[in-house]
Amino acid sequence: MSTAAKILVDPDRKAPHPALYMFLIAPFGATSGYTAVCVAYLLTQAQVGAEAVAGLLALAYLPQTWKFLWAPVVDLSLSRKTWYGIGLAGIVLGILLVGSSPLTQAAMWPLTLAVLLMGTASTFLGMAVDSLMAHQTPEHAKGRAAGWFQAGNLGGGGLGGGAALWLVQSGGLTPQMGAAALAGLCLLCALPILWVSEGEATADSVSPPSITQRLRDTGADLWSVVRSRNGALAMLLVFLPMGTGSMANMYSIMASEWQASANTVALVTGTLSGLISALGCLIGGYICDRMNRQLAYVLFGLLLAGASLIMALAPHTEWHFIVWTSVYALITGLCYAGFSAVTLEAIGKGAAATKYNLMASLSNTPIGWTTALYGWVFAQAGGRLTLLVELALTVPAALLFVWVFRRGRGRAAAASGG
Repeated sequence: MSTAAKILVDPDRKAPHPALYMFLIAPFGATSGYTAVCVAYLLTQAQVGAEAVAGLLALAYLPQTWKFLWAPVVDLSLSRKTWYGIGLAGIVLGILLVGSSPLTQAAMWPLTLAVLLMGTASTFLGMAVDSLMAHQTPEHAKGRAAGWFQAGNLGGGGLGGGAALWLVQSGGLTPQMGAAALAGLCLLCALPILWVSEGEATADSVSPPSITQRLRDTGADLWSVVRSRNGALAMLLVFLPMGTGSMANMYSIMASEWQASANTVALVTGTLSGLISALGCLIGGYICDRMNRQLAYVLFGLLLAGASLIMALAPHTEWHFIVWTSVYALITGLCYAGFSAVTLEAIGKGAAATKYNLMASLSNTPIGWTTALYGWVFAQAGGRLTLLVELALTVPAALLFVWVFRRGRGRAAAASGG
């Protein structure tokens, strides 16, 4: 069947509908939702301290912060679909281990190790989907693809958090049974991988490039993003403490201050939050295809901080907890779609897993440290001041980026004689 001596791209092959990415990435989102909502709430109810729970949530982001270090393995070795299967198997195992761990102060270290295993496995699944999406999405549709992708990420978070917590609290299941049910749902969400192609075909007569050449190509692709104006701006943007959505990690811990019941927490910070965030992702992806994607991200981040401000000032009742956590979830969807749209625009196709996950690692750094910061502030001063901290971080970050953006644009215009 050998017909050419080069990598072939079939011009007649249609890109898969971006809705498929929503299902494929859902297990990735389920791992973070399971930890942030279900496990965090159960630990809080078991009288584990707020700082210890927030510390667990911050450590859960450790694999997401450093995953760019092993992203080249996905680009340079097995197929994307194979890595997806490896990541999925690790996620299922990790969920089962977390579900079987005692939720007590004394068992925090074994539980933390299980959470880290689950999170590390999720990085490989996420990298596979990132790469498939980057290779098969045309430029004009990157916002739409980002919206569907992040709808699955955040919707999966609702599935892993709210659904799992509801099954344990109201469905009569033990934590072990709830974990098994979640693992089964993750397997179902992965079925569309059977109908997604790798994105390109290699002629049989071609010898694959050596590992040395592939490493050089990966390094060159990565450097091309870092040194470009658009790539550098994107890296700065996602590294700033803005639009992270990390306040949502605190809602299970803060719920009692708003007199929110377990069922309310399960519904509005889990299942309902996932659905609302998914809607926000689709809206955000649409907006990002119609304006500057980086400035759209800044706008979304300011809106997110505004939601926290209003929640801080509003009465601390269960009804206001429902309303403002839901508004926050909607805007978080906008922010996550904005992140993926900015990233897809910046990275191109070559070494996609490495470049996308460099950006993702940068973006997860502020999520981790702001979660730890919010936990410390809550333990010292309560929920109102914790919510105000997000505004205090976001406004300077937004002003800094807009200043750098405008300054860079002015220099580019001067260099081109405009």
